[in-house]
Amino acid sequence: MLFRKKMERSCEYCRFGTALEGGRVLCAKKGDVEIGSCRRFSYDPCKRVPPRPAAPDFAQFEGEDFSL
Repeated sequence: MLFRKKMERSCEYCRFGTALEGGRVLCAKKGDVEIGSCRRFSYDPCKRVPPRPAAPDFAQFEGEDFSL
Protein backbone atom coordinates (compact mmCIF):
# COMPACT_ATOMS: atom_id res chain seq x y z
CA MET A 1 0.00 0.00 0.00
CA LEU A 2 2.97 2.33 0.36
CA PHE A 3 3.75 2.26 -3.36
CA ARG A 4 0.31 2.17 -4.96
CA LYS A 5 0.01 3.66 -8.44
CA LYS A 6 -3.02 5.79 -7.54
CA MET A 7 -2.07 7.35 -4.22
CA GLU A 8 -4.46 9.82 -2.65
CA ARG A 9 -2.97 13.28 -2.90
CA SER A 10 -2.33 14.75 0.52
CA CYS A 11 0.16 17.34 1.74
CA GLU A 12 1.06 14.93 4.54
CA TYR A 13 2.83 12.69 2.00
CA CYS A 14 4.35 15.42 -0.19
CA ARG A 15 8.11 15.89 -0.35
CA PHE A 16 7.62 19.65 0.13
CA GLY A 17 5.46 19.29 3.27
CA THR A 18 6.40 18.96 6.93
CA ALA A 19 3.72 17.80 9.37
CA LEU A 20 2.89 20.14 12.24
CA GLU A 21 0.67 19.61 15.28
CA GLY A 22 -3.09 19.82 14.93
CA GLY A 23 -3.35 18.35 11.42
CA ARG A 24 -1.52 21.23 9.75
CA VAL A 25 1.31 21.01 7.23
CA LEU A 26 4.14 23.45 6.57
CA CYS A 27 4.65 23.49 2.79
CA ALA A 28 7.84 24.79 1.23
CA LYS A 29 5.79 26.16 -1.68
CA LYS A 30 2.53 27.34 -0.06
CA GLY A 31 3.45 27.93 3.60
CA ASP A 32 1.17 26.84 6.47
CA VAL A 33 -1.76 24.86 5.04
CA GLU A 34 -4.42 22.47 6.24
CA ILE A 35 -4.27 18.91 4.99
CA GLY A 36 -5.06 18.89 1.29
CA SER A 37 -3.02 18.95 -1.88
CA CYS A 38 -1.90 21.31 -4.62
CA ARG A 39 -0.49 20.99 -8.12
CA ARG A 40 3.07 20.87 -6.72
CA PHE A 41 2.32 17.53 -5.02
CA SER A 42 5.20 15.05 -5.23
CA TYR A 43 4.72 11.78 -3.34
CA ASP A 44 7.37 10.83 -0.78
CA PRO A 45 6.85 7.21 0.43
CA CYS A 46 9.11 7.76 3.45
CA LYS A 47 6.58 10.16 4.98
CA ARG A 48 3.71 7.70 4.94
CA VAL A 49 3.16 5.90 8.26
CA PRO A 50 1.49 2.51 7.69
CA PRO A 51 -1.37 1.51 9.98
CA ARG A 52 -0.53 -0.74 12.92
CA PRO A 53 -1.27 -4.42 12.31
CA ALA A 54 -4.19 -5.93 14.18
CA ALA A 55 -3.26 -7.62 17.44
CA PRO A 56 -3.46 -11.42 17.22
CA ASP A 57 -6.35 -13.04 19.07
CA PHE A 58 -5.05 -15.86 21.29
CA ALA A 59 -8.39 -16.48 23.00
CA GLN A 60 -9.00 -19.56 20.86
CA PHE A 61 -5.90 -21.30 22.30
CA GLU A 62 -5.45 -22.91 25.69
CA GLY A 63 -2.38 -23.20 27.92
CA GLU A 64 -1.53 -26.69 26.67
CA ASP A 65 -1.27 -25.37 23.09
CA PHE A 66 1.81 -23.39 24.17
CA SER A 67 3.66 -26.19 25.94
CA LEU A 68 6.01 -28.77 24.46
